[in-house]
Amino acid sequence: MRLKYAGFATIATILFMTPAANANMLFDIYAGVTAGAGGQTLYLDGDYDSKSAQSYGAILGLDIPLFRAELEYDYLTNQDADMQLAMINAYFKLPVPVIHPYIGAGIGEIFDGKISEIDVKSTVAYQGMLGLTFDIPILPIKVDAEARALYSANVYEFNNASPDLFHYDLRVKLRYIF
Repeated sequence: MRLKYAGFATIATILFMTPAANANMLFDIYAGVTAGAGGQTLYLDGDYDSKSAQSYGAILGLDIPLFRAELEYDYLTNQDADMQLAMINAYFKLPVPVIHPYIGAGIGEIFDGKISEIDVKSTVAYQGMLGLTFDIPILPIKVDAEARALYSANVYEFNNASPDLFHYDLRVKLRYIF
């Protein structure tokens, strides 16, 4: 029983004392998770097919006073599609106290997936983000709420057709600052 309380005390000490140790650093390193819901549209020769979609991901990044850069893994899914992406994102943060608005852009690659049982080919993806960061007082945690749009051309080839993908969602991101 004492070991259990010692474990809780250790975790609480790490969570509450880590920010004080990093207070004099110029940058913060963070890791986090994301979850979002929105839609996904395939465009092919003037026709389109829209479905509701979800996204899940993991991030690792560097936060400096006005800018933020991160590596991101995303898993996008709907009833007909499953895709995995790797992205590099850059953000510009507005210097506003308490709630911090930001705008960002990213480039990466869809490296694995299926749409309607057709394999997705490896292709370049671009995304834009607009959001707000909320600081959690005392804890080394930040919460981002953002709108995101992702575009990728020619995601697969089938019968001489190559549709473009447009994925959009509202996303929540939890970041732990080391």
